[in-house]
Amino acid sequence: MVVANRPGPVVVRVEDVSKTFQVRKDNSLKDRVVHFGSLGKEHRERFTAVDSITLEIQAGTTVGLLGANGSGKSTLLKLIGGIVAPTSGSIYSRGRMAALLELGAGFHPDLSGRENVYLNAAILGLSREQVDAQFEAIHEFSGIGEFIDTQVKFYSSGMFVRLAFAVAIHTDPDVLLVDEVLAVGDEAFQRKCMERIAQFRSEGRTIILVSHSASQVQELCDRAVVLKDGSVVFDGDVNQGVAALRNVLEGRRLGELHEDEQDENPLEITGITLHDELGEEIDSVAVGEPLTLRIHVRARRDLPQWAAGFSIDNTLGQMTIASNTERLGITLPAVAAGDSHVDFRIEKLYLGAGQYYVNANVSEVIDIDSAILMQGRMFTVRDETTNLGLVTARISVGS
Repeated sequence: MVVANRPGPVVVRVEDVSKTFQVRKDNSLKDRVVHFGSLGKEHRERFTAVDSITLEIQAGTTVGLLGANGSGKSTLLKLIGGIVAPTSGSIYSRGRMAALLELGAGFHPDLSGRENVYLNAAILGLSREQVDAQFEAIHEFSGIGEFIDTQVKFYSSGMFVRLAFAVAIHTDPDVLLVDEVLAVGDEAFQRKCMERIAQFRSEGRTIILVSHSASQVQELCDRAVVLKDGSVVFDGDVNQGVAALRNVLEGRRLGELHEDEQDENPLEITGITLHDELGEEIDSVAVGEPLTLRIHVRARRDLPQWAAGFSIDNTLGQMTIASNTERLGITLPAVAAGDSHVDFRIEKLYLGAGQYYVNANVSEVIDIDSAILMQGRMFTVRDETTNLGLVTARISVGS
């Protein structure tokens, strides 16, 4: 058996693949009537969604595809899954492949959930006997209960994806393609999906995941591929990939800043560490205990003033708490060129039990040209109370 941290042979190879689409510029019925019958090249243009991409994906790895909207992530996933054909280049794969690319893809709206399970599983290569053996497990995982015998045209989008995901993961795939479907459904179902993907990883299966959630990618993936305008701009470590994605997004928002312009930021975050009240470095904390967040920085030159801030997110990317020196009314002393740090001390932490990520930012003036480190540290909150939710409290009952 191949384990996730020891990649096996290549199961997907993408060789210099490009995909272009012809896009009409006739935006109305009137435009189309006026230009009907003419060659009208000026009313059509070619759009390159994927531009000369070469990738190799090894068995047993979980790869996250990241990028802004329109960067080519979903198109690349469809090319790998054989849903669309490349304009140029070649794609090779081996093993059974299951794809969750669109909500309810392969479902017939007039058939019941039960009938669509058999239809969708057949499309994915299972025999009726194999589906019979897996049906109860599929039904239970989907959690749609008695609606299994209702026509799927009456399903909500969440019910669609829950049933589709349940079918896909029970087809025993070697390669699982997932496109944003984990963003649908309630938190409990999202967690169940992530746990099943983690199980797939431990079994040595290959997963290629498109997600806009940086924390989701960091939790599930061991490799990140960042796309911009159809091309790969980063391929490697997940944390570095999230930082690369941030640079891409910042560049888009600020007018495509060049790397040399970004490097002019006088401050850099080199890491985040967590410490207990004795100063010892830790990776977990019990509810109600103090916690110190230490942001390690490197100044490229002496700075007479600077500011810092932090936020803590849960694994679904929801912010639980945040603050900065400006909000706290703190003026940090001048910092000399070189390495330094700033501590934020939380006197008593009352987050609910679970895993959390720490983000940090530093700048000469808060929120202006900030250096940001997303998910720079993960930690666990331990709690033996019976509370549920993002926060916890000591609760008693009286009359």
